[in-house]
Amino acid sequence: MKRSDYITWDQYFMGIAIMSANRSKDPNTQVGACIVDQDNRILTVGYNGMPSGCNDDEMPWDREGEGMASKYFFVCHAELNAILNYRGGGTLRGSRCYVTLFPCNECAKAIIQSGIKEVIYMSDKYADSDSTMASKKMFEMAGVKYTEYENKHKKIEFEL
Repeated sequence: MKRSDYITWDQYFMGIAIMSANRSKDPNTQVGACIVDQDNRILTVGYNGMPSGCNDDEMPWDREGEGMASKYFFVCHAELNAILNYRGGGTLRGSRCYVTLFPCNECAKAIIQSGIKEVIYMSDKYADSDSTMASKKMFEMAGVKYTEYENKHKKIEFEL
């Protein structure tokens, strides 16, 4: 008889997003994303970090600062990194994006433009921000479904 306590697809893909977030060097916020197709095949992953070719030891990681002393001018978000990292030769149309933090308005635009049809998010800690409210408005207008991740049945644990 086969096991019955295996994890769901949602748990599996959110687990990969969480693992991807652990690659981030950001000292404050680590975000991961995992994009999958309709057949539950992983298409691409991403995490928040500096653009390729930019030495992250020479870049600012502070949240606030004068001029370009803030990370926000430079950091590429997890969802955008996943979209840009896609090398499958096909399309992301109709896919789902599992992400550990609800997408900002800039990532929402990229999600919509790439054809992703559903976002499953773990945290919405900036729900009251203009950026998140703009994301939700655009998702609703473009027909992108967004769903809060619910970890049903099993807690996923692992050691690094």
